[in-house]
Amino acid sequence: MTFSIAELLAQHSSDKFDLYERHLNYQMVRVLKTIGYDRHYQKAVGQYLYDQEGQEYLDLLSGFGVFAIGRNHPTVISALKETLDLELPNLVQLDVSVLSGLLAQELLKTTPDNLSKMFFCNSGTEAVEAAIKFARYTTKREKIIFCEHGYHGLTMGSLSLNGEPVFREGFGPLLPSCVAVPFNNLAALEEALGNHDVAAFIVEPIQGKGVNLPDDHYLQEVRRLCTHYGALFVADEVQTGLGRTGKFWAIDHWDAKPDMICMAKALSGGFVPVGGVAMTQKIMDSVYNRMDRAVVHGSTFAKNNMAMAAGLATLHVLKAENLVANSAQIGADIIAALNAMTGQFEFLKEVRGKGMMIAVEFKAPKSLALKAAWEMLEAANKGLFCQMITIPLFKEHRILSQVAGHGMNVVKLLPPLNLNPKDRDHIVNAFRQTIADTHKVPGSIWTLGKNLASHALKGKKGVT
Repeated sequence: MTFSIAELLAQHSSDKFDLYERHLNYQMVRVLKTIGYDRHYQKAVGQYLYDQEGQEYLDLLSGFGVFAIGRNHPTVISALKETLDLELPNLVQLDVSVLSGLLAQELLKTTPDNLSKMFFCNSGTEAVEAAIKFARYTTKREKIIFCEHGYHGLTMGSLSLNGEPVFREGFGPLLPSCVAVPFNNLAALEEALGNHDVAAFIVEPIQGKGVNLPDDHYLQEVRRLCTHYGALFVADEVQTGLGRTGKFWAIDHWDAKPDMICMAKALSGGFVPVGGVAMTQKIMDSVYNRMDRAVVHGSTFAKNNMAMAAGLATLHVLKAENLVANSAQIGADIIAALNAMTGQFEFLKEVRGKGMMIAVEFKAPKSLALKAAWEMLEAANKGLFCQMITIPLFKEHRILSQVAGHGMNVVKLLPPLNLNPKDRDHIVNAFRQTIADTHKVPGSIWTLGKNLASHALKGKKGVT
């Protein structure tokens, strides 16, 4: 009997929500059905998703940034097929692989010149875990500083550096000696560094939750302070790296040189998970300082041939298709066009970001009717207004987007880097129409708002 994934999919194409409810996280299915996102996608190409009716959706979520080069890119598929057909020895463990050496070489060509070594793992959170361990061993210090509202992953070490309480609640006790400081606050950072007992300061160059940008001098001053107090500077570029912000690394916008860069997401090409840490020679030599420590930190599936091939193919696509420059240009166009609407709409506060990492932030209006409607939503659940943007964008304009974080009135766009001018214009026009509709009170969009508020209040009371 032959085994066929295609046959399984054909037999169960309409069963996915039932299977997920019965065997996985049924609350996720409830969320999708509540907000009307329960679609049966059948195909994905580049920046587009297609449902069973053949309707096209523009994906501005890109798997939380995984599909930077678009979905099902033929170059990556070809590389993975070729790797499988070659029947290569894989994960021999007591050996080293050619592909891992090549991927490390290509990545290090893109990083600041003080970074010369790579460590590979399977995900962003594993990269952060490695950075914590490497920092502590290298400095012989324990304390790790992170930023409020930062996000670094959900395993126990990286969770300890998570600046959003909603992710931490109920999972303690967490890793000791982890200290939070406000993002973009150099005085607070220096105070935390002042006792010369900090192993590392880890920071997203642009915070993912909210798309918060640093001041122009912030990251260079972070470099200076970390050097002065003997702490390592770790840039978490899991989301911001590989062209996302219009530069290959977000730190390139500010010419900062960290001691480590954590990476993952887009490096996978959207197929095989791969993460990594680029670091200085000193850190590598400190951790792996004797032959008996050659395997002191690693991961069973790290450096597997499929992951390395996916990474190499992804780097090739980024360069061959000029996607970093495209990210910078199309992203800047979107930000400028949406920002131009702030004078037209009371709800729209500002649009910010770099490249294809964009935040559209909303605020309380001044006119009485709109203010009353806003306060109704805020009383039910802070940040609920954004669902009145994302849901119509999806239902009326077939654009998939996300709220930037818990309790925030910020819609976040994290598209593939290959958006074209047609996509750009579609995004701008869809936002213009959707935001305009929120200013019509009463109106159909506020009927949606009342329903969302009702669901939110039931949730607070524990009604299921």
